[in-house]
Amino acid sequence: MDENLLQGCLARIRGILPSLKSAESRVASYILKNPDQIIHLSITELAEFAQSAEATIFRLCKRLGYGGYQAFKISLASDLVKPLQNIHQEITPDDNLLTIAAKVFHSNMEALKDTLTLVDEKSLEKAVQTLHQATRIEFYGLGGSAPIAMDAYHKFIRVGIPSIALTDSHMQVISARLLQPGAVVLAISHSGSNIDIVQSIKTARQAGAVTICLTNYPKSPVTKESDICLLSSSQESHYRSEAMSSRIAQLSIIDTLYVGVSLLRRDILLENLQKVREVIALKRF
Repeated sequence: MDENLLQGCLARIRGILPSLKSAESRVASYILKNPDQIIHLSITELAEFAQSAEATIFRLCKRLGYGGYQAFKISLASDLVKPLQNIHQEITPDDNLLTIAAKVFHSNMEALKDTLTLVDEKSLEKAVQTLHQATRIEFYGLGGSAPIAMDAYHKFIRVGIPSIALTDSHMQVISARLLQPGAVVLAISHSGSNIDIVQSIKTARQAGAVTICLTNYPKSPVTKESDICLLSSSQESHYRSEAMSSRIAQLSIIDTLYVGVSLLRRDILLENLQKVREVIALKRF
């Protein structure tokens, strides 16, 4: 079995849950609520508990990337070997600030760990090579994804490739329409379902640009318009949206892409970093 499939089983289920049909969604939800029980159940028993058919469970396992139910259970068991402490704890009104800080930090750490299990080496390598060869890079992000796009621009401007971050939907689609082959668009969308982002990345693709998306949901509309899809993972709580913790994971993926491209452009990067240090020094007392 692929080593990546031995971990991140629960993260994979959370990622595709919104795109599942009712029968598969019912099974997936039951698994997420009772993971420790599932490893002791046969496929027939799970079908009975989840009020579904064995064929539905098998389809779900295949959709998750597993050869069958037994392979799925092996991966799930690997997830459960980790300490059963609920790292993603709910924040309550009675929590003091130190407790809140601990829960927020733990939530972010969990998002990073889950995202790492979802990293596909081939997709990551393809993204790095594509960005390295780009004649121009445009980063698209709206709302909570806008700061991530800006952070990406702040980094990639140093590697010697003309880059820009666009955080207005009108500017995105206008710029996308005017792109030429050789350009690359990296769109960040937590849900992958933002109409404006999907329209912009579709327009960029039609113009001949290579499109990359960074999202939490592998079956979302933005992935259908993307040549390369990179995934992040996170969980939601009452006082903290799912997108808040995924931001940390997505920033880490951006950092990984930047470092990967930087290693391929070392001479240019080092020269540009020196220029940046010199000009920034003039801004300090």
